[in-house]
Amino acid sequence: MKKIILFAGLFTFSIFASAQNTALKATIAQKAASLESKVITWRRDFHQNPELGNREFKTAEKIAAHLRSLGIEVQTGVAKTGVVGILKGGKPGPVVALRADMDGLPVKERVNIPFASKAEGEYNGQPVGVMHACGHDSHIAILMGTAEILASIKSELNGTVKFIFQPAEEGAPEGEEGGAALMVKEGVLENPKVDVIFGLHISAQTEVGKINYRPKGAMASSDWFKIKIKGKQSHGASPWQSVDPIVTASQIILGLQTIVSRNVDLTESAAVVSVGKVTAGVRSNIIPEELEMAGTIRTLDSKVQEMIHNRLKQITTNIAESAGATAEVSITKQTLITYNDPVLTEKMVPTLEAVAGKNNVVLTPAATGAEDFSYYQDKVPGLFFFLGGMPKGKNPSETASHHTPDFYIDESGFVLGMKAMSDLTIDYMEMDTKKSK
Repeated sequence: MKKIILFAGLFTFSIFASAQNTALKATIAQKAASLESKVITWRRDFHQNPELGNREFKTAEKIAAHLRSLGIEVQTGVAKTGVVGILKGGKPGPVVALRADMDGLPVKERVNIPFASKAEGEYNGQPVGVMHACGHDSHIAILMGTAEILASIKSELNGTVKFIFQPAEEGAPEGEEGGAALMVKEGVLENPKVDVIFGLHISAQTEVGKINYRPKGAMASSDWFKIKIKGKQSHGASPWQSVDPIVTASQIILGLQTIVSRNVDLTESAAVVSVGKVTAGVRSNIIPEELEMAGTIRTLDSKVQEMIHNRLKQITTNIAESAGATAEVSITKQTLITYNDPVLTEKMVPTLEAVAGKNNVVLTPAATGAEDFSYYQDKVPGLFFFLGGMPKGKNPSETASHHTPDFYIDESGFVLGMKAMSDLTIDYMEMDTKKSK
């Protein structure tokens, strides 16, 4: 009899909790729609006034002021310019972190919009135009809207929400630490300890209204390499007196392309090795003594990553030696693999489908771009997904890609972004509450 009564009690609680959750979602949807114009205004202000990594001072001030206005506990100066808001719900439960990145890029805007960026800055000692060319302005505004929604239903939340506004996702200036790695180092996932983290990235090649996701390796790790080749200088008219570092570098570049084509099992995992910069010489008739080149390695598997590191060093040093030159290779790990916890992803995909419609939530191939959201996922289970920002009816192959002067986002997808982040939060809290009963 006691078991029957207990079961009946749990069943009644489940029905009540489900009805309460449904009512909360209706409230969230209503509030998200009412906040749309406000969120768009925020986004346009951030877009018109972008700041580079570790220099997001005014951006951080605006975010902190908004969070304080909502009664949220605020921490500033985290990882240099980061802002963290802590919203304690009315009921006990897990700590859910939501993250947005804040930094712009050293790109001069070409888009003809009234709020186009005219900002200028300095990047590694060089004067540059500054633009939100990756949508971080959208991420900030969406999370500010999400904070307003969740603060308005604070008493109904089964847990705590930690809002993480992160600087320098695109990388800190040379000689500085920054980004998610520094936030983790400074304890952003502690006090209170985070149980799970969610993040989104707007996509200029995904139609508005759609959400893309992938369990496990969703985005690649990013490693940067530098190669210094030392040969022997000579007059350009007498190349036989030289050990030509330019010719040597050309052979090395071609050799590096065989790593992916001949050493990586592409049926199992994708990988990329690209040389993006070559610097050598001062005159057209002088074969220089030294050359420096730099590039990136992208992998979706840690074993493949290790193999590529070893092969890159082996190919470089052996080709240089065969030419009579010497080569120094350095590899810096910039970003980890963006790994969506498969159990968490399976649990939360129904939430995304309920928000966007099942046909609008798409399982996509892994991307070779990188995201430092991976540093949070290295410590706690996380889910990172992509929000549509391309105008309906456009061809993805004809729209400007991220990190370009013509990058453009359709703002009509922001409401979906707020609803997704808010619903993921309350659904995870409800699941965790049921689990602990």
